[in-house]
Order: sequence, then C-alpha cells, then structure tokens
Amino acid sequence: MVNRKAVFAGQFYEADPEKLRKRIEWCFKHPLGPGSIPTASINRSKSSIGFISPHAGYIYSGPIAAHAYYYMAKEGKPDTFIILGPNHTGMGAAVAIWPDGVWETPLGGIEIDKELASEIFKNSNFAELDTLAHSEEHSIEVQLPFLQYIFEDFRIVPISMLYQSPETAKDLAEAILKAVETLQRDIVIIASTDMSHYEPQELAVKKDREALEKITALDPEGLYSTVIEKNITMCGVGPVMTLLYIARHLKASRGEILKYATSGDVTGEVSWVVGYASVRIPY
Repeated sequence: MVNRKAVFAGQFYEADPEKLRKRIEWCFKHPLGPGSIPTASINRSKSSIGFISPHAGYIYSGPIAAHAYYYMAKEGKPDTFIILGPNHTGMGAAVAIWPDGVWETPLGGIEIDKELASEIFKNSNFAELDTLAHSEEHSIEVQLPFLQYIFEDFRIVPISMLYQSPETAKDLAEAILKAVETLQRDIVIIASTDMSHYEPQELAVKKDREALEKITALDPEGLYSTVIEKNITMCGVGPVMTLLYIARHLKASRGEILKYATSGDVTGEVSWVVGYASVRIPY
C-alpha cells in the first residue's frame, strides 16, 4: 500500500488548509464562478454520469471548475469518484490506475476504492496498476480539494492516461462499465482537461467551441479527429473520450456546458491564453 502526498500544494493551490478553503470559496463566489457557495445535498440524486473539469492553478481555472463541483454538490455524494486525468510527464504506464492506499491533500486523506480499482484493471487490455504515472502529475490532484470542501467520507479511483487514443479510451470505458456493474457502485466520473493552450483569445475560443460541439454531441471519435485536424492543444482528450464512450453506452443524449472561459477572461491578458470548460454529462 502506497500513500500519495500532496505534490502540488503550494503551487497550483494553497498549502495551508484555512487559506485553501478560502481560495475554494473565492472560486465559487468569483464573477466567473457559480456566484455562491454550494451546500451538499444529504439525498443522492443520480442525474449526472460525469463532469469535465479543468486543472490549472486555482487562480486561473478554479472559478470555471467550481461550476462542475457546484452541480455535484446538488446531486449528493456517490460511493466513489473515478477521476481520469492526462499524463503530462510521460512517466509510468499507458493507462495507470492507482491501486490502493490514501491520497493526501491539505484538507486530509482520501481513501482509494481498491476493490473498484482492481476490477477496472482486470477488465482492461491497456490499464496497469501503477503509481509512477501519478507521482508528479497534477491533473487529478487539483480536483480533490474541491471534492473535500463539499463532501466527507468518499472514495476515489485515480486513472492517468498517457496513451490518449480512441482505442485506449474505449477500452477503459468498457472496463469501467463492467467493473461498476459487477460491484454495483454508485459512481461519478470526473474527466480532467484544459482546452486550447497558449493561443490568442479569439483563436482559442474558436477552436474550443469546435471541440465542445463534439463533446456536447457525445461524439468521442469526432472530438479526436477535430482535435487532430484543427491542432487543438486540449491535453485531456483521452479522459474526455472515455467519459463520452461511457455516456454513449448509457444512452445519454447530450452534454451541457456549465461554463467556458479562458485565462484571459480571468487575468485580462488575451494574447496568450488557456481555455477552460466545465461540462456536465447527464443521464
């Protein structure tokens, strides 16, 4: 059993627990955020398959990410959050599932759902039980304090994707669906991605709109080909495709954009921006 420390506390978000809570509240109340602090429902309303959430520093993407977590709070707590993130470092397995133990943040420890992690691994042709891929990766870690701010006593399965092809995404989607059915888990999936990177504002918005059209249409192959053909530097296309394959299998009809903005909308610097989106995939 290996516990994972909070590698990016003090970088992407505050390391001090009280300052971190205040930062998360700032994200919710920001003009680009939902506008108020959520209250977690005590009753579980299972109306969303999953969400797309960005993963930059909280001062940049936090208000946009807050829209996804605001909605999650309204639906109440599932058994487990499966959090899919891209592998930015190139280390570790092609598809890496963290097997067991606890992930730590300044707000405390979160238990891994090791039974579900193992079951997903058994059903996948590509996934490995691997901690190396997660050791220096931020895309999953930055989602966790938002969840901890809202909920208590939940579990996670962190899955990092280095290979982000339709083939690996479809395989992982099928493995997740089989595992959830076998174990009868109530889950919510979080696909972690930023959109266009380091483009002028106008071009980033144009490109991201094209990608988001494919996402809301629940079209993973169309998203992949659009990202390749239009040279859209969306880092988490694999996690998003995985969520879309799951949604399609579950006969979902359409995704819903909760919020889209760029770093330029936050900072005013529009010559060189990164795009961020919060998207909900309802049943």
